Amino acid sequence: MAANAVRPMPFSQAQSAQPRVWPVGALCRAIADALESRFNPVTVAGEITGFSRAASGHCYFSLKDASGQLRCAMFRRAASLLEFAPRDGDKVELRGRLGVYEPRGELQLIVESLSRAGQGSLFEQFLQLKAKLEAQGLFDAARKRALPEMPRGIGVVTSLGAAALHDVVSALQRRVPHIPVLIAPASVQGDAAPRELVRALESLYDLAEGRAPRTGLAQPIDVILLVRGGGAMEDLWAFNDEQLAHTIASSPVPVISGVGHETDFTIADFVADLRAPTPTAAAELVSASSESYLRTLDELQARLRKTLTHSLEREAQRVDHLGDRIGRPSGAMLRQRSLLDSLQQGMAHALSRNLQGRQNALSLLQHNLPRAKQQALQRLNEACSRAELRLSALDPARVLQRGYAWLTHEDGRPITGVGQVHAGQKLQATLADGTVDLRVQNTHRN
Repeated sequence: MAANAVRPMPFSQAQSAQPRVWPVGALCRAIADALESRFNPVTVAGEITGFSRAASGHCYFSLKDASGQLRCAMFRRAASLLEFAPRDGDKVELRGRLGVYEPRGELQLIVESLSRAGQGSLFEQFLQLKAKLEAQGLFDAARKRALPEMPRGIGVVTSLGAAALHDVVSALQRRVPHIPVLIAPASVQGDAAPRELVRALESLYDLAEGRAPRTGLAQPIDVILLVRGGGAMEDLWAFNDEQLAHTIASSPVPVISGVGHETDFTIADFVADLRAPTPTAAAELVSASSESYLRTLDELQARLRKTLTHSLEREAQRVDHLGDRIGRPSGAMLRQRSLLDSLQQGMAHALSRNLQGRQNALSLLQHNLPRAKQQALQRLNEACSRAELRLSALDPARVLQRGYAWLTHEDGRPITGVGQVHAGQKLQATLADGTVDLRVQNTHRN
């Protein structure tokens, strides 16, 4: 037999042997090994209590039901994969490994995955509807509208008994008490909630488009808040309704969805023009604080005061300059007198030069007048002589002196052709030294 083989111990010896003493750490490790080999991996359902998240990102909580409680630890890697923020009271299903936290000797469950109880089927429905509506274009960024900077009226859709209504109204009253708010009540949880939410939105649409009287509202609605507080996925399920999604998409004014907490997402969030992490944040998005408006007014007032001050200073300088000119007219009078004297001197000089010029011209005329007169008379005499010669050349008497006669009728009308006389007619012939009475015996044409 081998030296290290275990030999059976007689009963008497066993009865007299001392029991084994375990070191604490070794016993904890042994228990952990036993749990690891027998139970893991394990899936457990229960309610979260005492949830906390450390600065390292690790999460610690207990899982309980009516008959027991189990400590749980979820390290940062697994916690980063969560699709929701666990809170006390959430009913969850988790998968992990049982073990022992040796420094304290405590039984704990190392959580590898965690989901809300019954969430699997709901989440699958959520993803299917989300994909369907996204394919229809309801989530497109191009159809999202900008919020009005200063709405004339705000519509709110939520339950009258919800804490979200109090948060929204308080924020609006604090920030923009001058803007009217109209509340369209509707259930935000349960089977009837989707239909009531649709009717509430449509009633606000009628007001926004002027299809219904604005009861108690002096201004039209320019934006709508769809809000409710946080809860489990099944609590928020009314906001994952397909008809509600299409109703939100058909809104004539921008819609802000403020449903649940920052980590909660619903179909309404994707369809709305803007998603707010909380109902209060939704109210703040449409209500710039009165302080900001007052600061803006103060800045505008300061700029206006500065502009007016500069303008007044410029005008004051101009008035002072004019006052100086009006208050001391002697200088202006001296300048005007000097100008007048200069003009008078210039006028006297110009008149003197003009008069001298005229005197010189007159003297020149007087000096040249006799010679000009004699030359003019000589030119006239020569012209008369030339005219006399031309006139003498044209004198009819000169022609008669050459043997020609001038024939006329008895009444003195000249005869220039044979056709002007007939046989037996009396005519008169004018010669150089007298006249001769004639009678036509006959006519002959050349």
